[in-house]
Amino acid sequence: MNQTSMSVSEFVLLCTIDSQKKSYTIVMLTLVYLVTLFGNFLVVLVIAMNPQLQKPMYVGIAALAIIDLVGSTNIIPKLIAVLSDWAAIPYGPCLLQMFLVLYLGAAESYLLVFMACDRYVAVVHPLRYSTLVTKRTILAAGSLIYMATAAFVLAMVILITELSFCDTNILNYCFCDYSSLIKIACKENPKYFLPLSIGSFVFGICPFVFILISYARIAYAALKISSVDGKKKTLNTLTTHLLVVGLFLIPLASSHFLTAVGVKLSTESYNTMIIVANIVPPMFNPMIYSFRNKEIRSSIQKLFKSAKF
Repeated sequence: MNQTSMSVSEFVLLCTIDSQKKSYTIVMLTLVYLVTLFGNFLVVLVIAMNPQLQKPMYVGIAALAIIDLVGSTNIIPKLIAVLSDWAAIPYGPCLLQMFLVLYLGAAESYLLVFMACDRYVAVVHPLRYSTLVTKRTILAAGSLIYMATAAFVLAMVILITELSFCDTNILNYCFCDYSSLIKIACKENPKYFLPLSIGSFVFGICPFVFILISYARIAYAALKISSVDGKKKTLNTLTTHLLVVGLFLIPLASSHFLTAVGVKLSTESYNTMIIVANIVPPMFNPMIYSFRNKEIRSSIQKLFKSAKF
């Protein structure tokens, strides 16, 4: 049957959640967003104000907080609007939201790789740390990786603009997603799925494997430290980073893995897992660093004391 393409000026997001749970979900999302904004802004402020914290590891923590701030702002307000029955999103903002979701996810993956490398050099090669981890090295590597990432994601978005839509402009998803746009196109051409597969491997599997190998090597080196305090401090830092990595990767990996092995999730269950995967980690990341990192916790306490809170 011949299909006639139609001009699409907007998409409708169909975030399937039980109507009885919508009010509760909106309240929870609002609270999560406010806590996320406060926690991450506080981490950035403390690191920016304290010269002693402007070291590679803490710069990484501040960058993670900025990514979480932008990522949450990109998703949560629109998600609240969708659940409040303002489900339409114009074509341009939809592509922008998709770009930010893809780019920030990839950027966070490689930021976690950088933080793993930083800890690896600090623990395994402590005497060479100051020569290997320099501002010039970090700036050069960061610029190269993030410019390449932006170019790749931008190419994916440009590829999406070639799609034509015939039957519907309704996305069965809670936000604008690359694969959901392909699924409602007139034809599902394999060429549109190839960049997604490459991106999943380069920005998902590779960083995750590298991080696991790095942390395994750090744990092995930590067990060989003779000082009890040194061993405890190293393992404590390792646990902190693993918590952040786990919060970021496990929910997303679980939702995709269950689908891949044939487990049939209801649309509501799948949407719930995706929402949790995208909004919970940004809220918990500053909590993990605030309570488990002595330097940041001390700086926050000083900030509140100076402000007479």
